[in-house]
Amino acid sequence: MTTAPQEPPAPPPQGGSAAGSAPGRAMRSTTLLALLALVLLYLVSGALVFRALEQPHEQQAQRDLGEVREKFLKAHPCVNEHELGDFIKDVANALGGGADPETNSTSNSSHSAWNLGSAFFFSGTIITTIGYGNAALRTDAGRLFCIFYALVGIPLFGILLAGVGDRLGSSLRRGIGHIEAIFLKWHVPPGLVRVLSAMLFLLIGCLLFVLTPTFVFCYMEDWSKLEAIYFVIVTLTTVGFGDYVAGADPRQDSPAYQPLVWFWILLGLAYFASVLTTIGNWLRVVSRRTRAEMGGLTAQAASWTGTVTARVTQRAGPTVPPQEKEPPLLPPPPCPAQPVRKPPSPAPPEKVQTPSPPTASALDYPSENLAFIDESSDTQSERGCALPRAPRGRRRPNPPRKPARPRGPGRPRDKGVPV
Repeated sequence: MTTAPQEPPAPPPQGGSAAGSAPGRAMRSTTLLALLALVLLYLVSGALVFRALEQPHEQQAQRDLGEVREKFLKAHPCVNEHELGDFIKDVANALGGGADPETNSTSNSSHSAWNLGSAFFFSGTIITTIGYGNAALRTDAGRLFCIFYALVGIPLFGILLAGVGDRLGSSLRRGIGHIEAIFLKWHVPPGLVRVLSAMLFLLIGCLLFVLTPTFVFCYMEDWSKLEAIYFVIVTLTTVGFGDYVAGADPRQDSPAYQPLVWFWILLGLAYFASVLTTIGNWLRVVSRRTRAEMGGLTAQAASWTGTVTARVTQRAGPTVPPQEKEPPLLPPPPCPAQPVRKPPSPAPPEKVQTPSPPTASALDYPSENLAFIDESSDTQSERGCALPRAPRGRRRPNPPRKPARPRGPGRPRDKGVPV
């Protein structure tokens, strides 16, 4: 049974295609479109939920404002409705500019939203890209400076965040490594140890950067637990709505309070960055293992298919290729006249011991018969003259001759008869 020729090995990738085969190659168009559709569906679902939850509250607040306005006009008939509307707009603009309506009615008349601690905290919200929005720039010079300040500060803070995240993650992993060693001494399975270490990493980080600040803000800002944890999550995810801001209350007169909050933001963002990096590495390892397992399954399937095909072919028997038809032999051309030569005198016969003529064996292919006839005609034509031979097809080698049968002792050969 003949074996199929093996395919040559694939050529090495060229320089231009090396990037395409790298692990960081570009996402496929179908995958990108599917991901975009998923994000859009997620946005639409979130929009529907937020509208259902918040729109009734907004309409109720608008109705309450209208009722308060009507009561004020009834209590003060000398005030015009148009003048009252202009006054409300001015108050809203002042509040948006950072003014505090309680400043004139309290003793904190020297309170400013732009003291050194508040300005430091505002600069920190710029480079961390949180941007609460409770304090905004109102001057053109301040807005122009903020543009260049953000362009330089955001990359600088990104480098700092990466370094702090690596150091913080390595410290936490080093501490968790000692706990893993204790579990391994207790003969806990390694797979379970990995799961426990990941849970400990998340638990310690949440305890240090989420739960502890929640109770601190509940005490310092007089917030509820829901409001405090809402501020913590919104801040550490860099969303920063600005409805709740630590240190924005005028009663917080400590200049070091908001800078300490900013350092908490730095460590919390570094921890979240290390968690996201760990999750990304885990997903990359899982994807690589999945690809390796799929490649192994594909190779096994190909091997199984080849084995089954070979067994079926072996049972069916070898297939004989179709025989090629040889062109018909042309008759030899007439031999030109040559001068008659005298035959040489016959030499005395010599005694030559030759074996008996071999017995003819059956030929397997018709082309061998044609080759035998062609050789005999060539031998006869060579006696008279050298004639051009007709083109022949590919000749198969003659089969081996059978050995001569030994003659018996009772059959002597005639010496006078030539062989």
